[in-house]
Amino acid sequence: MASIKDVAELAGVSITTVSRVLNSRGYIGSETRQKVEKAMEQLDYHPNQIARALLKNQSYLIGVIVPDLSHPLFSELINWIEAYANERNYKILVCNSLQDSDKEANYISMLRQNRVDGIIMCSHSLEIESYLKVSMPIVSFDRIISSSISYVAGDNYKGGEIATKHLIENGCKNLLHISGPLKYDLLPNRRSDAFQLTCMKNNIHFTIIEGAHIKAAFQDNWDFIEQVISPQLGNYDGVFCSNDIMAYTLYVYATRNGIKVPEQLKIIGYDYHSFTRLMQHPKLTTVKQPLDRIGKALCSALIDQIESKKTDFVNNTVVDVELIHGDTT
Repeated sequence: MASIKDVAELAGVSITTVSRVLNSRGYIGSETRQKVEKAMEQLDYHPNQIARALLKNQSYLIGVIVPDLSHPLFSELINWIEAYANERNYKILVCNSLQDSDKEANYISMLRQNRVDGIIMCSHSLEIESYLKVSMPIVSFDRIISSSISYVAGDNYKGGEIATKHLIENGCKNLLHISGPLKYDLLPNRRSDAFQLTCMKNNIHFTIIEGAHIKAAFQDNWDFIEQVISPQLGNYDGVFCSNDIMAYTLYVYATRNGIKVPEQLKIIGYDYHSFTRLMQHPKLTTVKQPLDRIGKALCSALIDQIESKKTDFVNNTVVDVELIHGDTT
């Protein structure tokens, strides 16, 4: 079985250089890196991960807790988190909380027992005090937990602002925003803040109704629209939905009920994940969250904190968003 010394000799470099390549530490020229990787391939060398973990007192495992793995936003985000974690020689354990606070608490406990090095929290059904007790590196997606815990988010306020302005600029006078749950202080609720303030600045009549839940499937959204939105849908000429699945469901409901989109009703969504990109008719007008950049920022913030060994390491990141023009406005 080949050793790291064998790799160094074949590549014509030092053992330290091979170690740097394996651990992505320090500057390594592309030519040197290629020599080391070629030598590893020729020798069929695989680093001993168990020995590496024991030596550094690290598992090189990251826990990721999501509210709904079947949702296209989170399934796509997981792909990017895994890709960037792999670049830094970490593996991930994915936990699906289904927005159940008991499951989320149990998953946190399980990840601690399995000695993960840190947790990326994309599910937020617990109270803040529960996260503060975890006593390991945590990075939050779309929620400010405390000043001592890093967070990564898209620019939700800007997203809500550009969505609302787009509807107004396209002639809408009476707007509806179907928001996500507002009971938690989550950063996506800034979309609602921006919607409200933008309407007020432009003297636009508006209404906000909670209903765009992450775990809601097409039929759940359909039932919500039929029972809650339908009786007053004729009062609005523009709707800003806090996610694309709700926006698409509303489009289908409106067209099946004789409401022409966008002539009579303009609809804009939020996310631009894989589901939205697959749709060709209609092409949904929406706000794009760059999930690749968000996934990289989540990984970088957590791994930098893990490797810094600093309990007060905080690296907050807000990623820019952009309007995607489609057929529904």
